Amino acid sequence: MAGDRPFIPLGIAVLTVSDSRTLENDKSGDTLVARLEDAGHRLAARAIVPDDKAAIADTVREWTLSDGVDVVITTGGTGFTGRDVTPEALEPLFEKRMDGFSALFHRISYDKIGTATIQSRATGGVANATFIFVLPGSPGACKDAWDGILKAQLDYRHLPCNFVEIMPRLDEHLKRGSGGV
Repeated sequence: MAGDRPFIPLGIAVLTVSDSRTLENDKSGDTLVARLEDAGHRLAARAIVPDDKAAIADTVREWTLSDGVDVVITTGGTGFTGRDVTPEALEPLFEKRMDGFSALFHRISYDKIGTATIQSRATGGVANATFIFVLPGSPGACKDAWDGILKAQLDYRHLPCNFVEIMPRLDEHLKRGSGGV
């Protein structure tokens, strides 16, 4: 029963990908931080990096190797312009892709913005036993992803299943079995 399960706060890092935003005017990052903190999670890290594949990948890779980061959420750089490179930077890090995240995000987004949702390459995956969610750069898209998907899936009390309950098993492929393997 959901009421019998304790809330488990997670360490969530927020990365804004932008050539123009700063912490003072990063509405999308602020939206994510407010929502994750309102839900009871902890902001593990926050940064803004330019639309540069190496800078994006390096920041997220570093966070996935940190014991204090369970989840990374990025915002920005998911469109089709020449500067939009967040999926290209992060998908090579994924050990497992989360195709359902993209599909569900587009389903939710379609209800709000119609066919314009096709202009986003939102994606998700797992790297170094850390969930990574790649969101568009608008505050509305961040609200849709958090409210419609992430809030529930990052809550251990959410049934019938959630990401938190499988977190201890994300790196089981790296552990040695008992037969000297």
